[in-house]
Amino acid sequence: MIPLSFAQQRLWFLNRLEGATATYNIPVGLRLTGPLDTAALRAALHDLTIRHESLRTVFPERDGAPYQQVLAEPGTGVPPAEGWDILTVRPLTPRDQLEEELAAAARHTFDLTAEVPLHAWLFELGPQERVLLLVLHHIAADGWSLAPLTRDLATAYTARLAGQAPDWAPLPVQYADYTLWQRELLGSESDPASLVSQQLDHWRTTLAGLPSELALPVDRARPTVATGCGGRVPFQLDPAVFARITALAKEEGVTVFMVVQAAIATLLCRLGAGTDIPLGTPVAGRTDVALDDLIGFFVNTLVLRTDLSGDPSFRALLHRVKATDLGAFAHQDVPFERLVEVLNPERSMNRHPLFQVMVTFDDGAVAAGIELPGITATALETAGERAKFDLAFGFSDQGGQGLGCSLEFSADLFDPASAEALVRRFQLLLDALTDQPDQPIGTAALLDAAELAVVDRPVPGLPAHEWDGLTLHRIFEQRAALTPDAVAVSFGAQELTYRQLNERANQLAHRLRALGVGPESLVGVCLDRGLDLAPTLIGVLKAGGAYVPLDPTYPADRLEYIAADAALTALVTEQAHRELAAAVFDGPVLLAEESAGGPLTDPAPVTTEDNAVYVIYTSGSTGRPKGCTLTHANVVRLFTATDGYFGFGAQDVWALFFSYAFDFSVWEFWGALLYGGRLVVVPHDTARAPEELHQLLVEQQVTVLNQTPSAFRSLANLPTGDLAVRAVV
Repeated sequence: MIPLSFAQQRLWFLNRLEGATATYNIPVGLRLTGPLDTAALRAALHDLTIRHESLRTVFPERDGAPYQQVLAEPGTGVPPAEGWDILTVRPLTPRDQLEEELAAAARHTFDLTAEVPLHAWLFELGPQERVLLLVLHHIAADGWSLAPLTRDLATAYTARLAGQAPDWAPLPVQYADYTLWQRELLGSESDPASLVSQQLDHWRTTLAGLPSELALPVDRARPTVATGCGGRVPFQLDPAVFARITALAKEEGVTVFMVVQAAIATLLCRLGAGTDIPLGTPVAGRTDVALDDLIGFFVNTLVLRTDLSGDPSFRALLHRVKATDLGAFAHQDVPFERLVEVLNPERSMNRHPLFQVMVTFDDGAVAAGIELPGITATALETAGERAKFDLAFGFSDQGGQGLGCSLEFSADLFDPASAEALVRRFQLLLDALTDQPDQPIGTAALLDAAELAVVDRPVPGLPAHEWDGLTLHRIFEQRAALTPDAVAVSFGAQELTYRQLNERANQLAHRLRALGVGPESLVGVCLDRGLDLAPTLIGVLKAGGAYVPLDPTYPADRLEYIAADAALTALVTEQAHRELAAAVFDGPVLLAEESAGGPLTDPAPVTTEDNAVYVIYTSGSTGRPKGCTLTHANVVRLFTATDGYFGFGAQDVWALFFSYAFDFSVWEFWGALLYGGRLVVVPHDTARAPEELHQLLVEQQVTVLNQTPSAFRSLANLPTGDLAVRAVV
């Protein structure tokens, strides 16, 4: 028995797991104008399957294991047009049915156990006009196979038109030979000196800690099982941009592909996917000249892990990409399917393993089409797009005429309008990156002039432009004076008005002042989510200090380290965590619930906009927590910069979704209170339960919601009819 190649094994497994689908079909459409000889075409297609064993191979099972069965050639004396017939001829009137018929044919599902993996449809539109659609299953062919396929089909048609059999030299090898040779080349994984062992070692190191899923700006959450439905957006690059791409590539000693790859990684990073961006790309896998003229599934897939940390310049990023790509291409022999098995990432039927964004680049050879005697043949876009990946960027060199570009997208995740917007972002970004390659990638333009005008447009009636030079608590005091009886904070059934919140914060501030808290003093805050949190954070600022979150869910040794490293002046906690606070800090400890009794008046201001608001400790690159400080001016600038874009106001209800130990909570907390809105403190368990969070959003009529991409995807599956949310950040 002939085993399957490693690449074939994965497609066979997916076929068994998902059932027969059109996801791995390769449709090739050609519009043929002229006097086509249908009998000669039928015979030529038969010749093609005789020449290439892969086109007459089926994949039955024995004892649960698949194997390649090459169907025998028809016996002597059998006319070349018989044996097995893969051509369906269909007169088509009216013509307006063509698109629908092409789409249906492109969705043909192959029975891999018994059906040859090539079928052809000839749609007759008139005496001199036809459309030929070839549909191959990927298990028998790849993109690089289209050149020998169209070349050999043309040779056979020309011969049959003349009443002869094609006179071509026999192929030196067949796909089955490659399958056996592949296993011999790679060697045994039990042998440390084998090629497969050495290359696997490289990939284990290179892909260690790879993110399992990119956080893309999707329109909806993933389904449990991907449908494979997709769409395609063709686009062009401005000739001036393409000229800069080629010039920059030459200048930096990289390829055009590397420039495009770096730009795509930058786009995804800027859209929130992080700084660790794995991209997939195919390589021909035809490492021997004997394979060049063969139709078969040779292509391998590489994972190009792109590091964008540190906000490098685009020029510097190109050199990172070059090093990554050269390392990947030097270790391209390990089949992707085996790499997945060895690395064993978290598997799911709704996403591709190791990467979800593909980048392809070809030299345009396939686009040349086919030459048939007396026939004008032009390539035809085929409908019925399928999506194997979340996103797939495709580029084709058009021989000095620029790049042919397209974006294929999963319809499970993206609407066509969103995919078109991604393309526009990519075009803008590539223009900016190649125009100024020495600027940090984080500063390159992502918005066009019209969008910038919207962002920069002031919203009448908002006071943010008057906040410059003020501290956060001073702005809050002004807001409390304007709307003292409006609800400022709610937690379950409990509420505090702006007057009550300000007075409770004042009482705590006076007590902290008495303990010596002043400008740049750091005060630990160890509280659960609840109504005491807001007056405590504001009270620390009014006293002149900055708060240091000590989340009681953290390990005690971490809290002890933070308290010591920050050199806290005091610590505010609650009765439930009094013992924990005393264990991690040996200085003054105040209970938030016992702050009543002090003066209700605003303390005299002692800080400026340049004083610290908080010191939040992150994990740190060394494993030890590291403090990150932000000033009043930093936070105020965040809101003044975005003021005209969101139009926040007193009518808004904000959800405090994030822990106060996470910096995003600063945006949520002060976004509500500086604009006079209401802050809804989300209980810890509710924040982690999408259905409970959804219920809270409906009950509280939250209008501004802040989410991580993963949390939002879970929430997006739930009904939206009763929600009041107008902005998701």
